[in-house]
Amino acid sequence: MRNSSMNKQAIGIFDSGVGGLAVAQAVHQLLPSEDLLYIADSGFMPYGSKTQDEIRGRCHAIVDYMATQGAKAVVVACNTATMAAIGSLRAHYSLPIVGVEPGVKPALQQSKSGVIGVLATPSTIASQSFQRLCRQQAEDLGRIVFQPCPELAATIEALHLDGDHTEALLRRYCEPLLSQGVDVLVLGCTHYAFIAPLLRRILPSGVSLITTEQAVALQLQRRLAPSYQLGTQLGTQPSATPGRVRLLTSGDSQRFSAQLQVLWPSVENPVITPLHLSCAELG
Repeated sequence: MRNSSMNKQAIGIFDSGVGGLAVAQAVHQLLPSEDLLYIADSGFMPYGSKTQDEIRGRCHAIVDYMATQGAKAVVVACNTATMAAIGSLRAHYSLPIVGVEPGVKPALQQSKSGVIGVLATPSTIASQSFQRLCRQQAEDLGRIVFQPCPELAATIEALHLDGDHTEALLRRYCEPLLSQGVDVLVLGCTHYAFIAPLLRRILPSGVSLITTEQAVALQLQRRLAPSYQLGTQLGTQPSATPGRVRLLTSGDSQRFSAQLQVLWPSVENPVITPLHLSCAELG
């Protein structure tokens, strides 16, 4: 057994944009002493318009960079990237890699009607890996209705988290699901966590939401704890010094700074570093 000395290497978290900030916040809340390295790959977004090979190459380039920075684990905080690249990443790297999976099974277990809805990007819903994973999680527990939301991630990136336009979008996406008796909605894109408050206001009282950021943070904790990879041992009080949050973006740093002020305002004195990466060439 490894000794229980603390490992203060950072946990890497990345997304095509700001959606993964919801996951980063959940990790930071659960493991407040851990250092985090967050990459917003906004210069390459949207991932959904890229080929599977392009997404895999990009993900490998990001994880390569995180490995050079000493990351002890990586969270792929993007549904599209998880579906396209998680298998390849796990085969290539020895460090723990956690992806984002739709919360279909808990949604069906919670559903009274036996019908749940999944809101996701068109590319995620079109992914065979995503469809297969949903079927596996469903295990004949009920029926899943999928709804592509082509404009929603970009709307959230633009910080339109409320207002008439965003509400109209959500009503348009939800109406076909509600008409089929859906009583639980699964948010199948990490971006969507930021419009969950608006969704809860406009949905009928009998319809609940399932997001995945807390489940991802818990899975990360489970993956790291057996190997004593956490910066503080489980069952002990977190250190008085919170973990450092490093922020990088391949896109516009000023835009990312404005997004951060709205989506994660509690980060103290954030410093955003530009990141320039070329897609990895995969054999």
